[in-house]
Amino acid sequence: MKTKVVQNHTGPPAPGQRVLDPVIHAVGLTKTFGHVAALQGIDLTVPKNSIVGFLGPNGAGKTTAIKLLLGLGRPTGGTATLFGLDSVRDSLAIRAHVGYLAQDPRFYTHLTARETLRFTARFFYRGPADAIRARIDETLELVGLEDKADRPIRGFSGGERQRLGIAQAQINHPDLLILDEPAAALDPVGRRDVLDVMEGLRASTTIFYSTHILDDVERVSDHVAILDHGALVASAPTATLLDGDSTTYELTMRGNEQAALRALRTHVWVNNISTVAQNGAIAMTVSVSDERAAESELLRSVLATDDVVVTSFGRRHLNLEDVFLQLVKGHGR
Repeated sequence: MKTKVVQNHTGPPAPGQRVLDPVIHAVGLTKTFGHVAALQGIDLTVPKNSIVGFLGPNGAGKTTAIKLLLGLGRPTGGTATLFGLDSVRDSLAIRAHVGYLAQDPRFYTHLTARETLRFTARFFYRGPADAIRARIDETLELVGLEDKADRPIRGFSGGERQRLGIAQAQINHPDLLILDEPAAALDPVGRRDVLDVMEGLRASTTIFYSTHILDDVERVSDHVAILDHGALVASAPTATLLDGDSTTYELTMRGNEQAALRALRTHVWVNNISTVAQNGAIAMTVSVSDERAAESELLRSVLATDDVVVTSFGRRHLNLEDVFLQLVKGHGR
């Protein structure tokens, strides 16, 4: 029979017990320092087995929020629960089920990756040495460091150190990983490697990570929460945010611009039209209220006018930068 290590849990949820959904639930979470409001009554929900990007400019309050969730600070107002447990009253029980990676993780650089994980594992596990070694090997493979497991950390790249930090946070099989700017200081290769590790963990844990790198959030996150000046300006599935509030089409044409505009304005489902001259052509952006009607009639209406040639047509797909700038600008930045 295979021997297993046993975790030294403190309080619920016990091993094998169902983790409550949502994993994180904050209501009116507020933190002030003197007259400065670092967090302004945020309401936040993180579903189980999701990857949630906690997005915001530097100084928006992301690290403050993370510290409150981890029980490393007391909120001025509001509450936060993790697994249904209060972040202040039950902080020790919560930490047994959370892995945390600080923004700038520090290591004893004379140690190897394996030695570092062995040291960390002692805080969480009791059991046979061979079973603990197996867990360490499994974790090194998970983050792609198995071939460098016995090299001193001083020779690791930035991306390798971040992956080791995730391994250290993951060693106890946590139900929740909280990562503070896990890829902020990395080159493109290092960022890709860290994001690949996060995607690989999706099925087994919930990941809540702060960042200001929009491309990373769009690539791996299925939920996004956007913080600005301590206020939560958006919290929704990534696909919902990128769909926007209205459907917009982009069309590039040459020829009789006024005739094309008159044809489009005959449709009641056309909300707004903007045009820009572009290298001898006209680029039109058309906002509509009826996507089905637009798919059927918009291009046909323009092509039916005299002296018009359409060179491109398609639905406009927002990226997260578009959404982020609209929300932050709307919030008064």
